[in-house]
Amino acid sequence: MGIAEIAGLVLLGVAMLFAVLAYRRVRLVRGGGIDVALRARPYTGGRGWHLGVARYRGDQFAWYRVSSLRSGPDRVLHRERLVIVERRDPTLPESYSVPPGSVVLRCGMADGEFELAMGRDTLTGFLSWLESAPPGRGVHRAS
Repeated sequence: MGIAEIAGLVLLGVAMLFAVLAYRRVRLVRGGGIDVALRARPYTGGRGWHLGVARYRGDQFAWYRVSSLRSGPDRVLHRERLVIVERRDPTLPESYSVPPGSVVLRCGMADGEFELAMGRDTLTGFLSWLESAPPGRGVHRAS
């Protein structure tokens, strides 16, 4: 087997990987998914953002990283434990890493803080979902 055949096989493998990731993203978005970027460690400048697709599942907000081959969600946020600490526009370096026209939410849960970035229309739906908790559950958020 020559160098050309090996290079061809490597390129075929890379193309198949991209095809699988593209198919996964299309399937998630068509199934009611929304574009949301997540950063596990706030305060790192413009770095650390991961693009993903999120879906509402009852009291859960399931986030799937675009570049992951996992079949399940990479992060699950529970409505009753989620607190929005701060709401802001992305900084200039961040604006290249998050969906266009995004708003950044610094959120907190028992396991620490993280940030979500989503478009303004998506934010409206997210806040409606967050505030529609059943009676008796307090939901805290920054205005």
